[in-house]
Amino acid sequence: MIKVIVCGAVGKMGREVIRSVVADPQTTLVGAVDPQGVGLDAGEVAGVGTIDVIVSKDLEKTIKQTKPNVLVDFTHPSSVMENIKTAAKNGVNLVVGTTGITARDLKEIERICKSKKVNAIVAPNFSIGAVLMMKMCELASEYFPDAEIIELHHNQKADAPSGTAIKTAELIAEKRKEKPSRNPKEKETISGVRGGDFKGVKIHSVRLPGLVAHQEVIFSGPGQVLSIRHDSFERTSFMPGVLMAIKSVVKKKGLTYGLEKLIGL
Repeated sequence: MIKVIVCGAVGKMGREVIRSVVADPQTTLVGAVDPQGVGLDAGEVAGVGTIDVIVSKDLEKTIKQTKPNVLVDFTHPSSVMENIKTAAKNGVNLVVGTTGITARDLKEIERICKSKKVNAIVAPNFSIGAVLMMKMCELASEYFPDAEIIELHHNQKADAPSGTAIKTAELIAEKRKEKPSRNPKEKETISGVRGGDFKGVKIHSVRLPGLVAHQEVIFSGPGQVLSIRHDSFERTSFMPGVLMAIKSVVKKKGLTYGLEKLIGL
């Protein structure tokens, strides 16, 4: 049985993780941490009934009381690194889905894992479908160097572009064999209308209420267009990947970045 603490337990993703951890026969929820909902039963917060796990705002105290194997973090870019340091200091493995993790953060997480002898799985997207979408984009980029990304998320998302869009752009830039075509005379009459540029891949971010997580990548060549799209309509779409990571992180040494490493892509 893998003992799990959820950081960001009262948030939408945190509540979904709690429901999944409680339902899975190989995992058990031993702690829930969030500055909101302190003193409430985490099971009641997540809608699964009383489970006698009380929401706390003190991560280190909760770790010492419950001795978990894994901490799952879906919090905020402003707090995730401190949570990682606290968990690692106490010998707890990490599954991190918090948005806004940078390349610099990843280097720091890797250093922390080595020095504290803990493992971490960090993923910009825990949806298996989204990981497959990125793999298909990686393949397409070898034949279609011209590509633009449109990513769409709910209007409460803390960052733009999404980590999934950045990861997709990285894969496209690494695998394409030719430089993308550009119009040197192109001029934006409204600043930013052509989106952001990441290693020659344009990214357009949409933020609207009612959306969850969606991405379309449009590739084009002479006389043809290839569109690859993935849609998450509910947060349940991320849970098989989260549970896979929880069960894998106790065995997979050091830092693992990206769910694709767990499914053999």
